[in-house]
Order: sequence, then structure tokens, then C-alpha cells
Amino acid sequence: MLQAHSFLWNYLWVAPHLLLLTLAALLFRRGVALQIPSFLAFAVVEAAGGLLQFWADVTPSVSALNYWRIAWAALLVESLLKFFVTGEVFSRLVKPYSSVSRVGRRVISYFGAALVMVGAVVAAFSHIDSDTWIISDYHILSQTVFFVELGLIVGMFLFAAYFRLSWDRPSFGILFGFGLSACEHLSAWAILTNADLSTHGRTLLDFANMSTFHVCVLIWFYYLLVPHKVAAPVPAAALSENNLEVWNRELERLLQQ
Repeated sequence: MLQAHSFLWNYLWVAPHLLLLTLAALLFRRGVALQIPSFLAFAVVEAAGGLLQFWADVTPSVSALNYWRIAWAALLVESLLKFFVTGEVFSRLVKPYSSVSRVGRRVISYFGAALVMVGAVVAAFSHIDSDTWIISDYHILSQTVFFVELGLIVGMFLFAAYFRLSWDRPSFGILFGFGLSACEHLSAWAILTNADLSTHGRTLLDFANMSTFHVCVLIWFYYLLVPHKVAAPVPAAALSENNLEVWNRELERLLQQ
């Protein structure tokens, strides 16, 4: 059952991507996609890329080199769209505070650049898991993207927690899915680089990666499509002195000077 190209393997590869296409269609039909359009683009590209890779994997006429070329192209586009989605979610978080929004975007950009530099250093000293450069470099780039992505997500959650900002349901669900996927992939990468795994052990890690992605798609279905109860507004007297309204007002005053 837990073998490469078994029924479960094929299901975990194909089903989440078909579900993601279904989610994209439902979001577009309901108009939810207009809230975070970059996620709609990500869902379509991620699904199409995953299905294309599956086709290349099971088609004998497609060489191994061409398969990894397809995987590289899909990874580059998907990674770029992930960062667009993350930036758009942060913009939604601080949108009510115009001054903080401008400063916050700049801070996030600097923080992201720092994470990229750290990720590049980590990648430079990463364990090479394949003698074929196109495979080993793909894995290193993939883990670097997950590292930067997870760092940005953690930074955004800390920012929101410090200022006691409330996440809207779609934004929280999207970041939850991205964060879960990044955590699992980085954990799998740590195991892969520090343990002398057999071929079957590597296959089990692939199952873990695909299963986690399936769970992430279901999380996005839940948070983006399932209705939820609207919580009662928090009284102004209950807000902390760290309320972002104060920061926004003071920043506006500084920017006007």
C-alpha cells in the first residue's frame, strides 16, 4: 500500500490538485476570490503544475530530465505566487490602519530580504541528497522557499498577536495551510538530511508530504467556503494600550511633519 505508484500514492498526488481546482472554481463562482485574487491564481497554478508533473511521471515518453524541468518551472511560479499571497494577506490585516500599513509593508519587505539571505546561507551548507544537480538543487530551492515562507508567516502571526489584531477567516485559513505545509516539509527535510534513509524510507516521506498537502487543501475548503458565526465586537475599553489605532495615529502625525 505504502509503495511508490500504488493506488494510495496516485490518489494523494492527483486528488488534492483536483480538489484545489474545484476550490478555485467555487471561489470564483461565489465571488470570494475577489477578496484575495492572488490565492485564486496560486490554486490554479499549483493544481495545474501538480497534475502536469503527475502526467510527466507516469508517461514513459517523458524523460527524467524533462520531468525535473517541468518540476522546476512549477516550483518557481508557485513560489512567487505564494509570496504574493502572503503579502496580500498582510495588506488585508493592516488595511484599516493606513500609516501602519505603509510602514508594515516596508518592515515585512526587509524581514523577507533577511530571511532570503539566511535561507541562502542555509542552502549553501545543505546536505546534497542526489548526485544529479537538477534534483539536488530543486530540493534545496524548495526547502529554502519553505524556510522563508514559514519565517514570514510566523512574523505575521507575532505581529498580529502583539497588536491584538483579528484575522479574517480566509486570511487565517490560507496562512494556516501554508504554515502547516512548510512545517511538515522542513521537518521531512531535516529527517532526510540527517538520517541514512532507505528507498522505502524516502517513499514514506513522500507520502507524508502528499498527505499534508491534502490536509492543507481541506483546511482551505473549510476556512474559505464554510460559513462561520460572527463574533461580537470587542469593547473599546477592553483594548490594550498597544492598540494599533494609537500607533497609526502617531505615525500619521510623524508622516505629516
